[in-house]
Amino acid sequence: MTKILIVDDEPQILRALRINLKARGYDIELAADGAGALRVAGATHPDVVVLDLGLPDMDGVEVIRGLRGWSAAPIIVLSGRTGSEDKVHALDAGADDYVTKPFGVEELLARIRAVTRRHAAAPEAQSTVRVGRYTVDVGNHQVRPVSGDGDVRLTPTEWHLLSALVRNPGKLVSQRQLLQEIWGPQYATETNYLRQYMAQLRRKLEDDAAHPRQLLTEPGMGYRFVPHDAPAHGG
Repeated sequence: MTKILIVDDEPQILRALRINLKARGYDIELAADGAGALRVAGATHPDVVVLDLGLPDMDGVEVIRGLRGWSAAPIIVLSGRTGSEDKVHALDAGADDYVTKPFGVEELLARIRAVTRRHAAAPEAQSTVRVGRYTVDVGNHQVRPVSGDGDVRLTPTEWHLLSALVRNPGKLVSQRQLLQEIWGPQYATETNYLRQYMAQLRRKLEDDAAHPRQLLTEPGMGYRFVPHDAPAHGG
């Protein structure tokens, strides 16, 4: 069942969309502000997000950026703002579609079906990747040198961290998302855990752990896996 997160500060819209979309067989999560949207999304991993831009605590574009730090789920912006500048900002931040209020439920349903089809047709992240001198099979938990001997053994936590990054090639994965996914919500501020395990992964996999080219840190934000054939940026 497709799970949809609806984010809007108007109770009547939340209620109407929940009733209409549940009647069409969707699993529905609700949030009334930006902080709640990010929290619910991190806990439930929705398949689609329907997001109002005019939220009481933060601009919807900031919510899009926060989601795009770790999630590839399609985002449909639902807003009363009609200016093209707002639409461009939302799409540039990572939104997939834009519906202007007032809107018809059937139109929104058609947009949901369209972004869901496009997302389903997109190629999945590779399960086998190259990191430094090694081929990493994430699905089978195996690391082998491209040439020669010397398999590398990773701990379960190292595998979990590496898998979370490899699933999102080229994308920033936030510190909070990694901590919640690997250790649980009670560890959401323990960034020292991430520094320690990322350092271990780099020592085991990168050609030069002090100057990583693929397992990168985005200071104060999170981490990024850069595929072997892509230019590295940052460190």
